[in-house]
Amino acid sequence: MSSIVKIGIIGAGAIGNAHMGAFQKLEGAQVAAITDVFLPHAEQRAQEHNIPLVHQSPQALLEDPDIDAVVVAVPNKFHAPLAIEALRQGKHVLLEKPMSIDSETARRIVEAKEQSGKILMMAHQMRWEGLSRALKGEIEEGKLGRIYNAKAGWFRKKGIPGWGSWFTRMDESGGGPLIDIGVHMLDLTLYMMGNPKPVSVFGTTYAEFGPKKAGIGSWGTPNWDGYYDVEDLATALIKFDNGATLSLEVSWAAHAAGLSEDPFIYLMGTDAGASIVGSTGKTVTHENNIIIESTLAPLEGDARQLMSEHFVACIQEGKEPITTALSGYTNNRILDAIYESSKTGNEVKLNWD
Repeated sequence: MSSIVKIGIIGAGAIGNAHMGAFQKLEGAQVAAITDVFLPHAEQRAQEHNIPLVHQSPQALLEDPDIDAVVVAVPNKFHAPLAIEALRQGKHVLLEKPMSIDSETARRIVEAKEQSGKILMMAHQMRWEGLSRALKGEIEEGKLGRIYNAKAGWFRKKGIPGWGSWFTRMDESGGGPLIDIGVHMLDLTLYMMGNPKPVSVFGTTYAEFGPKKAGIGSWGTPNWDGYYDVEDLATALIKFDNGATLSLEVSWAAHAAGLSEDPFIYLMGTDAGASIVGSTGKTVTHENNIIIESTLAPLEGDARQLMSEHFVACIQEGKEPITTALSGYTNNRILDAIYESSKTGNEVKLNWD
């Protein structure tokens, strides 16, 4: 492999387009090829970003010997087959969230990654936001002490995407807001907590808006001849092997009076606490029996740009990314457990043996 990492993009939609823009700004990478199930869309993106080659299919791109790494930015049900085939073809992979539509297919991705010896990185750009990096720095310096409780979530009041399309079909998406935006908050919180091992989950999901074609948002293209069989709100309590707990709440649509629609994370530690709500970060501690609250300043840098740089650096230096294949698998296991708990009404124990 040359010093320039040649990237192939699978998926010419909005997310794929964001990746194209980020990688084109890097000196150590070149977006060398693109493909999409709708080839005219790929051809349009190729013109916009000066991408030299449009492949006729994902398989053709994956078999291209000049491509070093691929970005998989397609609907959820295609994540596992494309990531696994990419790894078998000797490509490094930047995989959009969620890792897969369920933990079983996510496990197969992990196995393929281990067998290939290639890099597989999850594209969780929220870890790279300025406030996230600033807060992680505070945690690594020990300022929060031991984090024993966390609360995270994202309430959208009227934001169901693409009603009737793959977004709202369980067999194509793997779920609703829980696997769509909830996985972002789950991943970020686990990262902040030091990636403790989840041991039990209790959760409930609801579908009060989607089946009535209510709560529709602006993202995605509706298919009114389609169907809706996912949740539009989920809530869960996750327990970890170190005794810590995480409360997770997410919605695409909800009568959430008084609640912000900004994503949020609250961390409670033995020495201090911290929060990120939208673009605002804060820390709190007690000094001389007085509550001291401070503003957390974000670090500089574009999140997606930094994430792309990290992916390229991992390939060039042969190092594991901070968003590993195991982190993606762990997220999927927790999500599966929440759905199972909602169906059975029981707590779900997670066995990691």
